[in-house]
Amino acid sequence: MLRALGLGAVLYGFWLVLSGHFEPLLMGFGIGSSALVVYLALRMDVVDHEGLPVDLGVRFWLYLPWLMKEVFVSNVRVARIILTPGLPIDPILVKYHASQKTDLGRAIYANSITLTPGTITTWVDEDSLDVHSLTWIDVDGREEDEMDRRVSWVEQGVVG
Repeated sequence: MLRALGLGAVLYGFWLVLSGHFEPLLMGFGIGSSALVVYLALRMDVVDHEGLPVDLGVRFWLYLPWLMKEVFVSNVRVARIILTPGLPIDPILVKYHASQKTDLGRAIYANSITLTPGTITTWVDEDSLDVHSLTWIDVDGREEDEMDRRVSWVEQGVVG
């Protein structure tokens, strides 16, 4: 029930930010709309620990700056490849082991890889990911191992 209340609070806060109206009638409509969505989510049995991952908390916000740095570094690397006259690309598909235990952890890992320019996750399995890359250097394993370790820390709160 606590997750349902949290979901309702997040939905209502999001509604307030998007609407920008603070008249009593419109705020009431926002509360009613949020309550209806929470009711429907409870009826559909989709309010779970992955639907509103409040347990990630601070760990995710500590991971985000590192991810943004990696996105910037990869962006510079891909720009350099594109601007090189010979366009030295060598596409490759690599399989990586994913040490995350939950679907949410694997989704964070796969999306983190996809967010970094030059790589895209094409398949996610129980314990592996298929990653397509522009060059072999982008998937040599060092950055992905570090990302896997950091995402596992976000997921479990344990530094591997």
